[in-house]
Parts: sequence; structure tokens; C-alpha cells
Amino acid sequence: MPITDFLVINANNHKNEVALVEINPEMQGKSRQTWREYSLIETNPFNVGRSELTWGEFDKRANRFANLLLSRGIKKGDRVAILLMNGIEWLPIYFGILKTGALAVPLNYRYTAEEIKYCLKLSDSDVLVFGPEFTGRVEEIAHRIPDVKYTFYVGEDCPTFAESYDRLVTYCSSHAPGIEISDDDEAAVYFSSGTTGFPKAILHAHKSLVHAALTEQKHHSQGRDDVFLCIPPLYHTGAKMHWFGSLVAGSKAVLLKGTKPELIIKTASEEGCTIVWLLVPWAQDILDAIDSGEIDLSEYKLSQWRLMHIGAQPVPPSLIKRWLNIFPHHQYDTNYGLSESIGPGCVHLGVENVHKVGAIGKAGYGWEVKIVDENKNEVAKGEVGELAVKGPGVMLCYYKDEKATDEVLRDGWLYTGDMAQEDEDGFIFLVDRKKDVIISGGENLYPVQIEDFLRKHDKIKDVAVIGLPDARLGEIAAAIIEAKEGEELTEDDINDFCYDLPRYKRPRKLIFAKVPRNPTGKIEKPKLRQMYCGESLVASQNEINK
Repeated sequence: MPITDFLVINANNHKNEVALVEINPEMQGKSRQTWREYSLIETNPFNVGRSELTWGEFDKRANRFANLLLSRGIKKGDRVAILLMNGIEWLPIYFGILKTGALAVPLNYRYTAEEIKYCLKLSDSDVLVFGPEFTGRVEEIAHRIPDVKYTFYVGEDCPTFAESYDRLVTYCSSHAPGIEISDDDEAAVYFSSGTTGFPKAILHAHKSLVHAALTEQKHHSQGRDDVFLCIPPLYHTGAKMHWFGSLVAGSKAVLLKGTKPELIIKTASEEGCTIVWLLVPWAQDILDAIDSGEIDLSEYKLSQWRLMHIGAQPVPPSLIKRWLNIFPHHQYDTNYGLSESIGPGCVHLGVENVHKVGAIGKAGYGWEVKIVDENKNEVAKGEVGELAVKGPGVMLCYYKDEKATDEVLRDGWLYTGDMAQEDEDGFIFLVDRKKDVIISGGENLYPVQIEDFLRKHDKIKDVAVIGLPDARLGEIAAAIIEAKEGEELTEDDINDFCYDLPRYKRPRKLIFAKVPRNPTGKIEKPKLRQMYCGESLVASQNEINK
């Protein structure tokens, strides 16, 4: 069955029950001039903008957009790009695209105008749907995207170079378009994070999306009474595929526009959230706010909150131990995945394995995993190698990039580029990205291991370790350290703390600065290399010239 069938089932079985809630602090005291099926509820405990959508209206709205696309000649196999911030419109638009048999093409909201243009061209997109936050960027390239036949604007004050989505869909039929879709049909194009240059286009079929939904529900046991709090961006496979568990269960999800610790805790309390997916920085901020007294947990109702899970990045064990000290009744889980494996779940810790915090886990539901050497032969337990995964969620290909596809896909196996090792109990631990390994004086240094060690320091909020050029050793490990608010750190403090590390693993350069992370929580190491490698290259050259 295609992923759209789950929406139809929920619309039939739970028509008048709430599917989506949007909490938007920026809408405080404002009315929403948009779809007539729902409206802003202005009396709510947050004094912030709150809107909600039932499963029945969700399905109708998806049908209306599907029928609008079909009326413009968009057909099965065409591509429709989405450039929107999280909001209650996002998922109905996504499903409306899929109901036509077209492919959804979600775009990163941080893309520059040129990156938007690049991705539209690479994906062969026929339509662009965008929101007010992107008007300037889209206007900049509007005359240079001739292959995009239609541009729809979601929001008030539609610019002259686009058409109003809100106005047009109001007059479209809410009946299902009746396009036949199979599991094997192409469904979506996602983009890699672009850490090695411009992003690659990742092509997935409906069966990938369906397997992601089943995997998520299997791992976290979502039921009808669960309420999922979704904060990360929906353009990313991680957030959407975790929400797919709610789709399978027919349960409510809350889309929160904001990451302030108090807002997250208040939303979880007032909306009765039972499952919250966080990124590492947000979890750290919540714990810091509790420790400082900024958040008094006695003021909130959180007894129903049963699961906190984290994905999209390595998770410091010290963070989870700290979390469970404050929330001892919580289950904890972590999920590993890539956009190439349709997001989280191909490797999964499991709530029953909290004693293995630090590991990413074992093969997820319906998945196989192995760790291999440079010749693709499996390594022995305890040895470091490249992690490979195989299962129904593996991408079809990198669209229009056969060479890149052949580099990572072989006999159904996806070679992830992540270095990992398996312990004696069969649990997999991430060591680092293959390309991030630092070779210093012939020794392999794995930045994640050094980062995990440094995060144990009670004054460090965040840390990133990168390799910098060195005339004598080839590379050295440099640690970019972000101190907790109000705390001071010196090089002597860090050097003293690192005495417990083997000498070759100790950072040889310390930089006290903010650690940049992207919207999915991953450390932006290419940005750090751009910032700091230049001065290191100069220093290395001076050393050579001596």
C-alpha cells in the first residue's frame, strides 16, 4: 500500500479527531486568514497562536491540493517542491502531492536562493510551493527557473510573481483524485545535508516511506492515546518519519514552532505529550534551564510523558545519564539513520537497552547491518569499519548521479560512510564519519570519541573536534569548545581535564567559540574547517619554511 492509504484510513475511522496541532508563539493575538475548515483558537493556556486540524479535514485538504495540481496538468511522476517552515499546512500539502502520483521534493529552509535554484533544477521540479519567509529568495531566482511551471504561495499578501495557494485550493474538490499508486512508484526526492558540497538528490519509492512508518511504530509502540511533540523541520526525513508513527496509530501530533526550553516543557504539559523527539542542543538547554531554576518542573503536568528520544547525531552518554536523573520515569531511545535509508530506524537502541547508552543499537525492524573494511569484508567484533545497512527503506538512487550511486549502493547494501564498531553483545557504536577521521602522526583519531570525553566537563555546553593541517604530523585534533552560559574556561582547565585521555588523543589546539549546528542538530564541521583551516595552513607553511 502507498503511504497515502494511512491518511485515508484515519480520515474514515477517526474523522472528527484531532490529527495535528500547531503551536506558534509568533501568532500570539493574531487571527489566521487561511482555510475556512479551521481557525485559530485564541483562548488557550499558552497565550500563543494555536490551531488544529482533524483527520477528516487533513484528508480533504490533501485532496484539494491534489486536485489543484491535476487541474494544472501535473501528473504521475512529476515533481513538486515544498519550501515551507513547519506549520499545519506542511503535511496536507505533502500528502496532496503524493495523492496525484507526483513526487514530493522537500527543500531545506536554510537554502540560499542559488541552492534553491540548484535543487529545483536537479530534481526536475515542475511546481514550487513556498511560504512568506522565502519570498525574497524565490523572487531572486523566479526569472531563472523556467522549468518550474507553477509557483504557489502559502500565506497572506501573495507576491505578484506567484499564485495564492490559499485562494485557489478553496475552490477545488475535496474528493479523492482516484490516481492509482503502488508501493513501487516513486514518492519523494530528499536532499543530502550537503556536507561535501551541493546536496545530492535522494530518490525514494512509496515502499520506503511505508517501511519507515511501520519501523517507527514498531520501535516506539505509538497508540491512539499517544501525543507526539514534533519540533525539528519537516523537510528532513527524521522529523517526518518519526511523525509517521503517529500516522500509523491515528494519534495526535503537535507541531511546535520554537525551541526555547520553557516553551517545550509547557507544550508537553498543556498538550499532554507522551513522546518527545529532541536534538542534543535542545535537551542540553532544557537540563540547563532546570538546573538554573529557570524551569520549575513542579509547575507542569508531565507524568504522561513516557518517551524521550534523540536522533540525527551522536548522543553524549553523559547527557542521557543527566536526563534520566531528572526524569527517571522516562523511557529513552536513540535512532540512527540517513536520508538515504529514509531517516531514522535502520539501527535502533531500543527502550529496553538504556544500560547501553552511547551505542546506536542493533539492526532496526526489517533491517540488516554489517561493519566492513576497505575491501567490503566484514570485520571482527571490536574492530572499526564502515557501517553498511540493507532493508526496504534504502533509496532507489541518487537521482541523475550514477557515479555517486555506485559508490554507496552495492547488492542492496547502502555503505553509510560512518565508521563504527560492534561490542561483545552485538551493539553498534558510532566512531565517526569516514571523512572526519583525523590521521595524526600515523594514528587514527576519531573526533566523536574525543567530543564525548570533553562533554563530561561540567562547564562545557557543546564541543566539536576537527582536523587541522600540521607540517609535522599531517593533521592535529582541534577542539572548538562552547562553554555553558556564565561559565569561564581556560586552556589550562581543558588540558588538565584531558590528562585522562591517551596523549595522542588530546586536542593540540583549543578554540573557545560557539559550535554551529544545522536545523537537524548536526555539527557543521565544513563550516568550522572553513573558519579555522586557513590560519592553520599558514602556520603549517611557516613551519615548513623554517
